[in-house]
Amino acid sequence: MRISKLQRDCIKQTVFKYFGAGSDLRLFGSRVDDNARGGDIDLYIEPEIRDVDAIAAAKLDTLLELHQLLGEQKIDLVINRKVGEILSIYKVAIKTGVTL
Repeated sequence: MRISKLQRDCIKQTVFKYFGAGSDLRLFGSRVDDNARGGDIDLYIEPEIRDVDAIAAAKLDTLLELHQLLGEQKIDLVINRKVGEILSIYKVAIKTGVTL
């Protein structure tokens, strides 16, 4: 996994702060591959909160705080509310992701 312990701790604390401590959080994509270089931070979240407006606000607040803590870098949040169809990106994130 190509994020530091400090980055991992900041990510976990921030995501759980805004999406709820019972949220499922996974790192997926190129940052999971120790042999890769560069790449954005791809995070898969199944939020504890369910209200659509609260989730939208949590996404913005999380991105703002992570940019303040980790610096300006590309961070993607993939949020699965577990309603409706299961998108391919959800399947990939669950299958290849690492729980933080």
